[in-house]
Amino acid sequence: MAKVEKNFSTMERSSTLFNILEVDGIPLPVLSKEMWNKISNFQARPDDLFLVTYPKSGTTWMQEILDMIKNDGDVEKCKRVNTLERYPFLEVKFPHKEKPDLEIALEMSSPRLIKTHLPSHLIPPSIWKENCKIIYVARNAKDCLVSFYHFHRMASLLPDPQNFEEFYEKFMSGKVLFGSWFDHVKGWWAAKDTHQILYLFYEDIKKDPKREIEKILKFLEKDISEEILNKIIYHTSFDVMKQNPMTNYTTLPTSIMDHSISPFMRKGMPGDWKNYFTVAQNEEFDKDYQKKMTGSTLTFRTEI
Repeated sequence: MAKVEKNFSTMERSSTLFNILEVDGIPLPVLSKEMWNKISNFQARPDDLFLVTYPKSGTTWMQEILDMIKNDGDVEKCKRVNTLERYPFLEVKFPHKEKPDLEIALEMSSPRLIKTHLPSHLIPPSIWKENCKIIYVARNAKDCLVSFYHFHRMASLLPDPQNFEEFYEKFMSGKVLFGSWFDHVKGWWAAKDTHQILYLFYEDIKKDPKREIEKILKFLEKDISEEILNKIIYHTSFDVMKQNPMTNYTTLPTSIMDHSISPFMRKGMPGDWKNYFTVAQNEEFDKDYQKKMTGSTLTFRTEI
């Protein structure tokens, strides 16, 4: 049984009150214990597909790839509504929506695609029980940290990161939403040995999108033509998605995401961390990384 602590961290920001609930020490954007109970007891269906990521690891990107696959490369169908409206986030309640995404998921017809940032040990038990397919995308920690920092700057629902140095320390100690990056990627890496999980890497998708999308197609047992595959690769490229208002979050009110502070889709290129880490921070990070990843077979590339 997960230990739930009603630990409301409140931070005033643009007249918005930000609340978190700690579950097993993991800070979650869950407003109440009642809401967490509903999430924990969520009833999965056997044909559900779950997209799981640590924040800023390619969630929107992978959702677009999966939506394009589902709709056989039909670009217009994938532009039906913005990315936040297409598929629900299991644990999130967005202020511009009338009800939590959990309730939206319950009303959806099958087959459902559902997103979550939850660590493996907090995932609703029914997902394991129903043997649902899960696609997990992992991104190297350094770029993930930098991207998460900029997201905190522009997303009013998140606590103000103050400055890069302060956010760096919080990230390293796991005191950010959804907890430790290290625990998250390792937990899901271990889970893949006993569950239907396709574990992908952000850097691999960036380097060879065709190869990685073919892995997804095989996992989903879906066949598409070479023409449609090339169409998906093109329309899910960073440059095209950055110009697409249905994927770049510019349709959201600026009170939720302020793109004048930082665009949601910034660079998307592995290695951007070099523009932010000091030499001392990088040395400290590498030392801590080696310690925390000891014993794991997981390997990441911090540039391509």
